[in-house]
Amino acid sequence: MGATQIGRKTTGPSLTSGLLRTARPRQWPKNLLVAAAPVAAGAHDGTTLAATGVALAVFCLAAPAVYFLNDVLDAGRDRLHPVRRLRPIAAGTVPEPVALASSAVLALAALALAAAWRLEAAGVIALYLLVNGLYCLKLKHVPIIELATVASGFLLRAVFGGVMAGLALSQWFLIVVGSAALFMVAGKRSSELATLGPKAASTRPGLAHYSPGYLRYVWQASGTVAMTTYCLWAFELPGRQLTVVPLALAFLRYGWHVDRGEAGEPETVVLKDRWLLGLALAWAVLFVVGTARV
Repeated sequence: MGATQIGRKTTGPSLTSGLLRTARPRQWPKNLLVAAAPVAAGAHDGTTLAATGVALAVFCLAAPAVYFLNDVLDAGRDRLHPVRRLRPIAAGTVPEPVALASSAVLALAALALAAAWRLEAAGVIALYLLVNGLYCLKLKHVPIIELATVASGFLLRAVFGGVMAGLALSQWFLIVVGSAALFMVAGKRSSELATLGPKAASTRPGLAHYSPGYLRYVWQASGTVAMTTYCLWAFELPGRQLTVVPLALAFLRYGWHVDRGEAGEPETVVLKDRWLLGLALAWAVLFVVGTARV
């Protein structure tokens, strides 16, 4: 009896911890993109703030639903990766049936919460889940398409935040967010290729289709489009011109990390680089001040 009880005490927390780790809370900061549209529109009334809070909660359910499915499908390859082999599903801490059930429950909860606030917002979440489900099953192995699919996840977060708040989304906003997302995704792939070397294709098959030069072209071109479009937008609106400076420096700083092969985990790069955080804060202050003057 004592041995059984000890076994149960050990297994319970281990499974719970494994489920939490698979949900990737360290990546949840990217869900703050749901606030991009309200911030860009200068909307900060109570209803908008509430909608943004609900939108954040929805994506903290929807994104882990995708992570659970992805890790089940990738468990075999993850075991060959120096870091991903420690993921709970690959390591056997979280059984695959439990992971799949968790994925389904989280997806349904995200859809229900979005629909309860605004019905059309549930359509955006359904699209996010569909696109990312296809990515997990097939699209991750299709060159170029896989880059666009991962970038679409960032774009859909921003779109979802706007829909939840009932805001119209301009073409400038969509282009800036979409191209900036592609910049980060291509930088991530470039860093993975540089870090993994000859083992890259065995742990992430899609990397076999890319060369370092091609990925450099993609992240440089997408970064240029993002900055150019942002400049065109910022100089059309009073009070936003100065925000170009910290944003441009942030792009250059992040590109420096990519060039050094350090951007394999974008959220880690952003959160650990005090200069990037400082530039983000400077941009936010200048943007808020510029909005208040209008």
